[in-house]
Amino acid sequence: MNKILVIDDDIAICELIKINLELMGYNCEYSTDPVRGFALIKQENPSLVILDVMMGKTSGYDIAQKIRQTPSVSKTPVIMLTALGELNNKLQGFNSGVDDYMVKPFEMEELKARVLALLNRSGQEMDSLRVKEILSKGDITLIPESYSVQIKDKTTQLTPIEFDILNVLMQKEGSMVSSKELLKEVWGYNDTNDIDTIRVHITHLRAKIDKISSCKNKYIKTIYGGGYKLLAFGEEK
Repeated sequence: MNKILVIDDDIAICELIKINLELMGYNCEYSTDPVRGFALIKQENPSLVILDVMMGKTSGYDIAQKIRQTPSVSKTPVIMLTALGELNNKLQGFNSGVDDYMVKPFEMEELKARVLALLNRSGQEMDSLRVKEILSKGDITLIPESYSVQIKDKTTQLTPIEFDILNVLMQKEGSMVSSKELLKEVWGYNDTNDIDTIRVHITHLRAKIDKISSCKNKYIKTIYGGGYKLLAFGEEK
């Protein structure tokens, strides 16, 4: 049975989430103390963590970073659930290593859908997307063993989500991939209002590619009002 740990200093929210997730068949535990919460993460190695940001003693950003820096739990999926909904807040959350980001007030059905999608993603490793062998198109080579991308003769490390986004774009190289399609393929849910999630990860992915290529914004093009397109040679064919 999957164990989910909620860390939020609002006990009412913790209880609400616990009741609903346990009705789904999950084992759910919570802590209103972020310090104790991180200790529980290390002790119990949960299948997923739901994490608030503003908790007095320490922030959810700090806890997310500690999770990613602790080898025994570094791969644990994290959903950040917070009242901080500005783009810079989301950027900070994703920079801290969270996998998904939801803004309060939230719909319980949406949270349950995201929990299910993230657990499926981490458990099954999205077999439909995972590259079993090296994939190369134009200047770009994806290396699954190390979750890295090579542009010509230079290489950089990617996060699993960045890897999957680039994989989807490479599979449809030269064609537009909508934000909705990326959410479905990479995260496993449809949410046309969650464009910031895609935007933040595309920004990170572009920055990494730019570091190892000669031109800025050369390979991933934004199709305004539509989505994104990968140009394997850095230009239209």
